[in-house]
Amino acid sequence: MIKTFLLLSSCLTTASSLAPANTKARVTLLPITHPATSTPPQQRREVIKTLSASILSTLAFNSLTASPSSAIQDVPTNQAATSAGRRMCHTDTNPTRTVVECVGELRQAQPSKNGLQFNKDGRLSGVSATENGVSTSAVKNPSRFSPPWTYLTETSDAKVAWKSLIAAVKRVDDRVEIVELTDEYLHATIPTEYPPGLTYDDMEFLLRPEDNIVLYRSVSRSSIFVYPLTQPVSDKNTNLNRLEKIRDILGWDELGMRQEGSKLI
Repeated sequence: MIKTFLLLSSCLTTASSLAPANTKARVTLLPITHPATSTPPQQRREVIKTLSASILSTLAFNSLTASPSSAIQDVPTNQAATSAGRRMCHTDTNPTRTVVECVGELRQAQPSKNGLQFNKDGRLSGVSATENGVSTSAVKNPSRFSPPWTYLTETSDAKVAWKSLIAAVKRVDDRVEIVELTDEYLHATIPTEYPPGLTYDDMEFLLRPEDNIVLYRSVSRSSIFVYPLTQPVSDKNTNLNRLEKIRDILGWDELGMRQEGSKLI
């Protein structure tokens, strides 16, 4: 009996400590005297029943008063499965869905205002399994890889090809905004079409005149995960289809097998 009493008391103390810092657990400790070895079985059962009820009540109260954001604080965004393979992410979550927005994967031809240059080697980033889009650099992720374009069907002059690409990007959608433009790098944004209610898609293009090709990447900044799915809700291939529209405007060829896109909803 003594061992049982001490065990239940210890559990009750542990349950009390689980209460959030800004709340006070509703724990009721009964004034129980030191049990005698001759305590009748019925009385011992009543003591155990009462203590068990107090422990369950405490745990239930703590689970109801815990802050919904505590899960975010306990699991840092850069370690969360929903942002694996991505950089500079912000995570917003509730019991039914998680939204991850990342802005640290751009090539950034020139140092940004905050002094960061994300890909110092000048390459375009790939596309992780936790985001929607395609890239010529996603060689380790075939479902997000799309082959480079060659402009030789139009011209052998890289400068002429680059001007044509800039015009095609502006033409593909009135909402396109060119954020950065150099002689070999273009970064443009456009509001995300699907899933609705998100932020932007980033389009990047990189001219490689020595190879007569253009590399590219188009990715949605934000991804939505709906419990219990571990893959983001599909963009319905809006990134891929937009790139195909640009290539059709240009009349360029792609050097490899065409990306079929996601079959997910």
